[in-house]
Amino acid sequence: MSEQRKDDTMTTPATTDGAASGAPVKKANERPKYAPQHRGPGPGHGQGTGEKAVSFVPSLKRLLGHLRPERTWIIAVVVMVAVATVMNSVGPAILGQGTNLIYDAVVVTHTAIDFTALSRVLLLALALYLTYFLLSWLAGFIINAVVQRSVYRMRKQVSEKIDGLPLKYFDGQPRGELLSRVTNDVDNISQSLQQTLSQILNNLFTLIGVLVMMFYLSWTLALIALVTIPIGMGVTVFIGSRSQKLFAQTWKSTGELNSQIEETYSGHDLVTVFGRRREVAARFRAKNDELFEASFGAQFISGIIMPVMFFVGNLNYVVIAVVGGLMVTGGSMTIGGVQAFIQYSRMFTQPITSLASMANLLQSGVASAERVFEVLDAEEETPDENGTLPSPVTGRVAFEHVTFSYLPTKPLITDLNLVAEPGSTVAIVGPTGAGKTTLVNLILRFYDVQGGRITIDGVDVASVPRRVLRDEIGMVLQDTWLFGGTIRDNIAYGKVGATEDEIIAAAKATYVDRFVHALPDGYDTVINEEASNLSAGEKQLITIARAFLSDPSILILDEATSSVDTRTEVLVQKAMGKLRADRTSFVIAHRLSTIRDADVILVMENGAIVEQGNHDELLAAHGAYYRLYQSQFAAAITEEDAA
Repeated sequence: MSEQRKDDTMTTPATTDGAASGAPVKKANERPKYAPQHRGPGPGHGQGTGEKAVSFVPSLKRLLGHLRPERTWIIAVVVMVAVATVMNSVGPAILGQGTNLIYDAVVVTHTAIDFTALSRVLLLALALYLTYFLLSWLAGFIINAVVQRSVYRMRKQVSEKIDGLPLKYFDGQPRGELLSRVTNDVDNISQSLQQTLSQILNNLFTLIGVLVMMFYLSWTLALIALVTIPIGMGVTVFIGSRSQKLFAQTWKSTGELNSQIEETYSGHDLVTVFGRRREVAARFRAKNDELFEASFGAQFISGIIMPVMFFVGNLNYVVIAVVGGLMVTGGSMTIGGVQAFIQYSRMFTQPITSLASMANLLQSGVASAERVFEVLDAEEETPDENGTLPSPVTGRVAFEHVTFSYLPTKPLITDLNLVAEPGSTVAIVGPTGAGKTTLVNLILRFYDVQGGRITIDGVDVASVPRRVLRDEIGMVLQDTWLFGGTIRDNIAYGKVGATEDEIIAAAKATYVDRFVHALPDGYDTVINEEASNLSAGEKQLITIARAFLSDPSILILDEATSSVDTRTEVLVQKAMGKLRADRTSFVIAHRLSTIRDADVILVMENGAIVEQGNHDELLAAHGAYYRLYQSQFAAAITEEDAA
């Protein structure tokens, strides 16, 4: 950093105007820190998923629309299935000819069976069935590949969609519920399509082919067999309409149960310490019972379809056998024709029964698809503009008449004006819900202002692509986020393509190097899933090293020392001091001892800046900052004196 920026740190502190003297505002609806998970009932919980019946037909059309890129392969599959169905449909008629050869020789003419003619018939039937098997296998193989590629694209769309969703979407979405949508529901769509698509095509063509052959053999018996169709359709529609809501409720309850399990597992230590295991177990049993009832009801009701269809098919079989026998005795039909027709009647009811039995799979898949579509249809962030920031960025941040509220009916920030000069440190203090975190959210464009503008070096942040903007900003949060990798990997996360020397330099500058060598594997130490093999202070130092490596022009520190002990706080403070050097810094703090050296301290209450100045000036003013200071230090001194 240049000497000029060092001079700016001494001579150009941040200034504010306007907001400090504005009219009082209503109780601010401050958002909890950084993407909290909404708990319990109320607006935003689950985004209303499953609360209304699934729109089956529109959702099914949209789901099938995802197969459109594979239409060439689907056409090939349709042709294969059609040819295979013809082979399968002609087979019983060919076998009926063989039966007639035997019957005529043994019963009618009392002559020897013509085994040459019979063998030709049997070989033809064998060739037909073998062709049917090969084409069906190939069609099934292709359709499975089509489904997997389509689901792959859907997963990719969901991933890209999540990347483009605003922070407010995740604020109102329990984490386990969202995970269930992008994992369980997508997997269920894959299984449903894989198990139903090829079968539906095969059954539909079989139904058509068999119906043609039945009318060819006997239109009288064919009309009797057709009675099965309206009965089957009526049963399927009647039962399906009652099971669909239960399938939607099943996947809704699955998402809520996953959310509850994830929450309980993440906070296992807290649950144990406060003796809430019985309460948590009771909540789990209640939600599990709810899932059981919905799942059992959906499967039971939809499972009735197949037994009913078997019953209807058996009745149809009996009627055809009796009427066919009468036609043989009357001479209007051969015994081979009746045999073929009875076989066709079985083949005719089987697709209807199979289609009915797949209704529950299809309903479950469509219910999952609608939950995924809700994610895909969520409102995205506003498109990025093509503006650019100056190079290099000096770090002058200005709020100009900024207005913002999370809820239209509850104002939070109104006509805020603030200037942070390059290289200055701006501390933001105030009670919970005052709007401190909201300020940095607006700088990072996690949320967009609703009035006024925010500029960096005179450029409106709304005119700059979010990626470009955030590349210039480093952030250290109270909640340390480390992923399951080595310490080296976690530090290197701050800069793409970071060299080993850069990683080590960042670690030494932020005191990470001091404790890493005490670990068995040094920088190659693998951080476990919960990062429980490191202390809170060590984790915080790694996050500071990560920010140091990114070399940001603007730095945001949000309660970075609130979760560490006093001794570790000294190291963290030194590391943050090096990190803040020659950078415009915004420090959110509840521990006032950590921001005494700030160039300017902003005191916020109800979304407005009520005081500004340095530490000594604000104490002398005996205002809001003075009261905060007294609540932290004077009370402690009084208790010590009394003791």
